[in-house]
Amino acid sequence: MSRHIEAMENAKQQSLTVEKEGAKMRLDAFLASCAGDQSRSQWKLHIEAGHVLLNGQRVKPNARLKTGDALCWSLPAERPMTAVPEDIPLEILYEDAAVLVLNKPPGMVVHPAVGNPSGTLLHGLLFHDPVFQTLERAGIVHRLDKDTSGVMVVAKSEKAIAELQRQFKARETEKEYVALVWGEPPKSGRIETQLGRHPVHRKKQAVLKENGREAITNFQCLETFGPCAWMGVKIETGRTHQIRVHMAHIRHPIVGDTLYGRPHKGRLPIEPERQMLHAAKLTFNHPETGKRLSFEAPLFEDMSSLLETLRNG
Repeated sequence: MSRHIEAMENAKQQSLTVEKEGAKMRLDAFLASCAGDQSRSQWKLHIEAGHVLLNGQRVKPNARLKTGDALCWSLPAERPMTAVPEDIPLEILYEDAAVLVLNKPPGMVVHPAVGNPSGTLLHGLLFHDPVFQTLERAGIVHRLDKDTSGVMVVAKSEKAIAELQRQFKARETEKEYVALVWGEPPKSGRIETQLGRHPVHRKKQAVLKENGREAITNFQCLETFGPCAWMGVKIETGRTHQIRVHMAHIRHPIVGDTLYGRPHKGRLPIEPERQMLHAAKLTFNHPETGKRLSFEAPLFEDMSSLLETLRNG
């Protein structure tokens, strides 16, 4: 579903022309599916407040669209979120004047957002060292999903931020994960697709035939346990939900992933409460010395206990 969104003179104002895929959809549902991170209920409020125009006119949220309809919207600016340092324990693997490497626990959100205004990694970093209070996003240069655990690197200077961002963009870092997946996958494989926002479900990413971003995942099956398998995964790109989408795409979704997989209650000796995905190893060049560094993060108890139980099965 390709749609062209263009910025207008006001940077907060955008416009969009409805293509045939959007015909007959409700206005609020259509915008939620393709225009930013707002939910359908949020779009409904924006439409009712007059922030969205259909062919230059105010309409109701349930207005049905036609091919060629012109949409224009200008959403009110969000108030900046002020983060206050919080004394949150961090499992630090390495730290010097330029970088901090840590093992992020499952359940921790990396950056505050609507619904998670506190208790994030960013809040913990602000408390850990005042230098993070002087840096944009507290030096965070990459992310892990809330329920994905594992190794992350955080920059401690503007120079380190720029250099680490360059390395991630240039694919000079190496990112290795481990995961439990359903079924018995091939011994090894390489997945190359385009990924982008799901055309209907706004919280999901999806494999797209066109207009997506390149995503490359390499995997190796390390052990099998009947209903599931232990996988090693290396990614060459860092797209949102990449491993979770790709594993589901080859019909071996990650155990415990309720967004991209189906419940399999009763099939495992321990019921996981999150997706069994862990960033096990991260390799990058030190942003100041240039030395190649590798860090491995141990599994957290929930994942290690399930794996050990399966092995002793």
